[in-house]
Amino acid sequence: MEVNVGERAPHFSLRAHDKSEVSLNDYHGKNVVLLFFPLAFSSVCTKELCAMRDELSDYNHLNTEVIAISVDSLYTLRKFKEDYGYNFQLLSDFNKEVSRSFGVLHEEFGLGMRGVAKRSVFIIDKEGIIRHKQIKENPAEMPDFRQVLETLAIMN
Repeated sequence: MEVNVGERAPHFSLRAHDKSEVSLNDYHGKNVVLLFFPLAFSSVCTKELCAMRDELSDYNHLNTEVIAISVDSLYTLRKFKEDYGYNFQLLSDFNKEVSRSFGVLHEEFGLGMRGVAKRSVFIIDKEGIIRHKQIKENPAEMPDFRQVLETLAIMN
């Protein structure tokens, strides 16, 4: 199943790196940049999330919250967040339900791994509607964050 621009984002509730429960509904009234990334501590994922960390004020100025989701355990995500000082939520989709509901699950990832999230970014508006999406089939490709910021600027 794949979600498309103009559709309501699938509802989700996941555990964060600190074991708290985080729901998409918690962000109603704010724009959300929702990142899916394959694996914590991998080189491209680290580069992607560090770029987001370093540019977070640009998103905050656009009334936008950032949430990053992977299939890693919340314990792995806690260590990842601590080691790199990420200043946004890292959520564990360990059971792969949210990645599947957004249509971003690699059934076959490589090296015999199955069920890893595709590197993806969605912009969800204040009412829960998807306004932008990028899904990368190649896990080495980074999202176009300039395009994300441009879309958010138009929305505000």
